[in-house]
Formats: sequence, structure tokens, C-alpha cells
Amino acid sequence: MSTVASSRPVAPADLEPRPRTALDWRIRFGVLSLIWGFSFLFIKVGTEGYAPFQVTFGRLLFGSAVLVAAMAVKRERLPRGARTWGHLAVAAFLLNALPFSLFAYSELTIPSTLAGICNATSPLWGMALSLVALSEDRPTRRRVAGLGIGFIGVLTVLGVWQGFHGLDATGTAMALLASLSYPIGWIYVRRTLAGTGNSHLSMTGAQLLLATAQLAFVTPLFTTLPSRVAWVPLLAIAALGALGTGLAMLVQYGIVAEVGPTTAQMVTYFIPVIATAAGVAILGESLAWSTPVGAVIVLAGAALTQAKPRR
Repeated sequence: MSTVASSRPVAPADLEPRPRTALDWRIRFGVLSLIWGFSFLFIKVGTEGYAPFQVTFGRLLFGSAVLVAAMAVKRERLPRGARTWGHLAVAAFLLNALPFSLFAYSELTIPSTLAGICNATSPLWGMALSLVALSEDRPTRRRVAGLGIGFIGVLTVLGVWQGFHGLDATGTAMALLASLSYPIGWIYVRRTLAGTGNSHLSMTGAQLLLATAQLAFVTPLFTTLPSRVAWVPLLAIAALGALGTGLAMLVQYGIVAEVGPTTAQMVTYFIPVIATAAGVAILGESLAWSTPVGAVIVLAGAALTQAKPRR
């Protein structure tokens, strides 16, 4: 996993120290939690009017526009070198194009609340990968225990004692695979793009542009243009991209640079809570007792997997 054990992709470059901003980091932390928590609601609304690939393409397009604008304001340049761009293309696929598309497809058949909880399993996947020597993070007894607890939480969310009755297996599997894609992508990023000398804004801007290009190629092959413009889903996609992808990344960088990755990664544990509340309150999604109970167990296990070993 990356130093920021988040379910969301962050810049592959090393973060430079920044001066404190006028707005307190706790307020920005809360805003970031809300933005990412509502992202699953935006995905659900977006898929009501557009195909999943179209939702993902729009998300990346609006997100890229925000980062390109930020680069223009700060007079940042895109990174150079074919090797760097090649690694960024892989990172764009693993951290953006693939998981964003999988979440969009999953929410065709599962509620946004379940997608948000599946998203919280990313730290668990990262721990599991470290056990098979795909990561440089050393497993400890506490982290292995966290993996086991988290797995029990996932089974609780899925209602294993009921034989997964009423659960769409394909949609759930897609959401879990999307969460798995993040730690795989970050292991790749840490081994190929660390210390490139480019700014985090430049690297992430390039990464999102590449992911947008990937979806621009794939989307026309698997979808057709909608017969009419669905404005509410379109606005949801615009918010998902501009806020949940572009602005959220910029906010996260500032928080990491100011208070460090350990504190910043705590946003991971607020996302499923907000996603669940939004899905139930706004979309009217049903919520069995096992969903919030299992989510708490998942988050407890994820927190243990991120615990630093004592020296």
C-alpha cells in the first residue's frame, strides 16, 4: 500500500512540504470525507441515465479539467520521458480507469451503500498482498489479525449465514475487484515512479489525462450515444469528476503535506459511513442490520492492518 492507505488514488510523486493554508485542515478533512462519501451516490445517479463507461469517462474528463486548470494556475508542466509516461499509463489503468469503471458497473445491480463498504476493503487487500510478498510492507501479528477481522466483516456485510440471499454476486465481485485494484496500482507506483523529481500535481494530472484517453478509446467501442440528455445524471457525473476526483485530490495533497499521511489516511474510515447515510437518506436504499455491523468490523480490521509496528 501507499503511505496514504486510502481507497482513492493519490499522486504517485513524493509529496513536498507545504505552508499551512488559511482554512484549518480539520475542516478540509471533513469536506474531503463528504466529497468521497457522496461519490457512490453520484455514481448511482449517473448510471441511471448513462452507461457505466460513459459515467467513468465523464468522471475522468471533469476531474482532469480541474487538475489541468490547477496546473495552469501554478504554471506546472507535464512530466517528460517515454519511460515515465509508460509507467503512468499503467498507473492510470490500475488506479483510475479500471476501478472507476468497475464501481460504475457494480452499481447497476448493487446499492451505493454496499459499494461504499466494499471500497473500504482496500487496506485489507493491501495487507493480503503483502503476505504473498507483493509489497515491501512487513506483515505483523496485529496486521494479520486485522486481515482476519476484516474478512469476517466482509462476510457479515454479505450475509454469509443466509447463503448470500438477495445479493448480486457479479456486482459485489466487481466492487471488491475495484478495491483490490488500488493496492495493486500503488505497489506498482511505488516501485516504478517514486522519486521521479516531478511534482505530485504534474504526475497526477498526467495520470488522469492518460486514464481519460483510455476511456475515450474504450467507451465508443462498448456504448452508443444516448438518445437524449439526462440532466440530473449528467450533473451527478460532473460533480463526481470535478469534486470527487479533481478537487478531492487537490484537497488531499494539502492535508497530507500539512499533517502527514498517517492522519490523512483516516479519511478512509469515514467514507463508508457517509456513503451509507447518503444512500439510505437520499436514495432510499434499504439497510439490513448486518450491513452497518459488518462495516464496523471491516473498518476495525482495516485500521489494524494499517497499525505501525512498535519499535
